[in-house]
Amino acid sequence: MKIHPTSVVGDKVKLGEDVEIGAFCVIEGDVEIGRGTRVGNRVTIKGKTRIGENCRIYEGAVIGEDPQHLKYEGEESEVIIGNNVLIREYVTIHRGTKIDKMKTVIGDDVMLMAYSHVAHDCVVGKGVIMANCATLGGHVEVGEYTFIGGLSAVHQWARIGAYAMVGGLTGVSLDVPPFTRASGQHAELYGVNTVGLQRRGFSKERIMAIKKAYRILFRSNLLKKEAIELLRKEFKGNEDVELLVSFIESSKRGVSKDAKA
Repeated sequence: MKIHPTSVVGDKVKLGEDVEIGAFCVIEGDVEIGRGTRVGNRVTIKGKTRIGENCRIYEGAVIGEDPQHLKYEGEESEVIIGNNVLIREYVTIHRGTKIDKMKTVIGDDVMLMAYSHVAHDCVVGKGVIMANCATLGGHVEVGEYTFIGGLSAVHQWARIGAYAMVGGLTGVSLDVPPFTRASGQHAELYGVNTVGLQRRGFSKERIMAIKKAYRILFRSNLLKKEAIELLRKEFKGNEDVELLVSFIESSKRGVSKDAKA
């Protein structure tokens, strides 16, 4: 371990092998940092926080601070961060609340660019990228390998499905389904995230099936119930289509509309 002499590390803090702590950091409370993780200068980590292995945390980040919620009463909630997570300058990640999960969770291989914010009780899936100043309100769920553009804001309790792409300067107040592209002041859907799926190794056949399912759901004259019944019949056993359909069925806030519908 390498700890700069200007940093304050509490007695309860547990550091794995080869952890590096930069200058003027404050790390206190029930904190565990996994092997090989590097913490830059002026970073604050507090509360009950678990950080995995081989993460990189840049200058000024604040992790495990009290949630910004008026009903928070000091409950011992936590932050859980996976392995190989990149947390850039001045990112903020807050603990959970008893109103929901009591924890904020960030999966493996996530990249949080400068000034992005992950609020209380959020769940951020594996491989997610949040660009500069992207903001998640409380209780937001983001599926794996989703990209959220810079200066975007996601309303509390909203969900973004796996492999979706949210454009910059977007306001997300309704759920964004898996595999889709969303953009706009009040986010609308602009079809399937084809480029993103190709980059993740989706075959042409898989992408074609997702596109057809999208057209039936969002650009046909069928009622939602009718469209779902048709998809379950036509694409029986197709896991991608089932993920899309199940996400829509489980929506509580409602689903973003297609811009061309």
